[in-house]
Amino acid sequence: MKIGIANDHHGVTVKQNLTKKLLELGYDIKDYGTNQEEMVDYPEYAFKIGHAIKNKEIDFGILLCHSGIGMSIACNKVKGVRCAKVSSVWDAEMTRRDNNANVIALSTTLEIDELVKIIDKFLKTEYLNIERYNRRISMIDNYND
Repeated sequence: MKIGIANDHHGVTVKQNLTKKLLELGYDIKDYGTNQEEMVDYPEYAFKIGHAIKNKEIDFGILLCHSGIGMSIACNKVKGVRCAKVSSVWDAEMTRRDNNANVIALSTTLEIDELVKIIDKFLKTEYLNIERYNRRISMIDNYND
């Protein structure tokens, strides 16, 4: 399982610490930046993860910014991405189980240990793959405005 991780300037240190812990848990992590603490535009990094999902370079994505909200909005612009802004272990489980999310966006204000628990739950939770969930995901995937 290949995991992509990206962040804005708020998430550089968090990403470094988080990546270390995830590698210790045996996850294969690919860093999509940024590694600079000078201000950057978060959509650029959200799109990198989104395109990596779309192009099947990674199986799942993790996005880090101050709130997680902007990254989630931006990443969902990429067709085939289902990114959820997640704040708890329960959120992580539900977004995988019911929505088959392939990217999560997280706030850098959460503690590292909590982030690890959330990500681990997200990555270990299987999609239920039942008809009503498939129908709803198909509606989202096929929506054109």
